[in-house]
Amino acid sequence: MITEWQLQDAKNKFSEVVENAINSGPQEITKRGVKAAVVLSIQDYEKLKKKKGSLANFFKQSPLAEINLGRKRDFSRAVKF
Repeated sequence: MITEWQLQDAKNKFSEVVENAINSGPQEITKRGVKAAVVLSIQDYEKLKKKKGSLANFFKQSPLAEINLGRKRDFSRAVKF
């Protein structure tokens, strides 16, 4: 569950904000009513930072990779300059 903190409250209760991030998940910090920052546990941060793989591998591993979309191969054509 994401908890929202006003900046002043987050500053005054920083230990609580960090503890909540560890135990309950991301903590949002607002500045003048606008979302400004998020405090994450190191585990959540590492998950976000972890490399997911290349886009090419994603498409190769897709269950749709073997489907023939019926695309006709088009060969280059002569162009007059």
